[in-house]
Amino acid sequence: MALTPDDVVHKEFQHVRFKDGFDPEEVDDYLDEIVVEWRKTLEENNDLKAKLAAFESGAAAAPAPAAPAAPAPVDAASATGTSAGIIELAQRLHDEHIAEGEAKRQQLISEAEAEVTRIRTEAQAKQREESARLERERNTLEARITELREFERDYRGKLRAMIEGQLRDLDQKSSTDSTPVSAIGL
Repeated sequence: MALTPDDVVHKEFQHVRFKDGFDPEEVDDYLDEIVVEWRKTLEENNDLKAKLAAFESGAAAAPAPAAPAAPAPVDAASATGTSAGIIELAQRLHDEHIAEGEAKRQQLISEAEAEVTRIRTEAQAKQREESARLERERNTLEARITELREFERDYRGKLRAMIEGQLRDLDQKSSTDSTPVSAIGL
């Protein structure tokens, strides 16, 4: 007999005369039926997961489901229960995949944000280093320019002093070497 969740909910046990409770043999038999159906459901669940995994991995053929030891008669209640179970399983797997996808998306986003932060930090550090290097180079060049301007000013001053000294010497020499025009007899 195919067991559905409604069968479990609506199962009524016979009351035993002269005792409180239910007939233990009837309860044990019913629990045995539940265990058999539960195992079939778990096996079907594992087969569906294997098929889904094979489908997701792109396998050409999924493993065939294991055949039950004894074929169960198919009735409308079991077909509805099985269909509902399959739909529930598919919905649960769908929800799990959506949750996994969301988790993976969040992980990728956080990894990308971390990478952006790392790259930005490295770029800022490199920019600061380059700016500091260029500032040092600028200061060095400005100091060299100042040094060259001082050298030029000193050189011009010395050159001017030397030329003026030479002109004075020429003036003095020419004034001492020259004889007055009257002395020549003109």
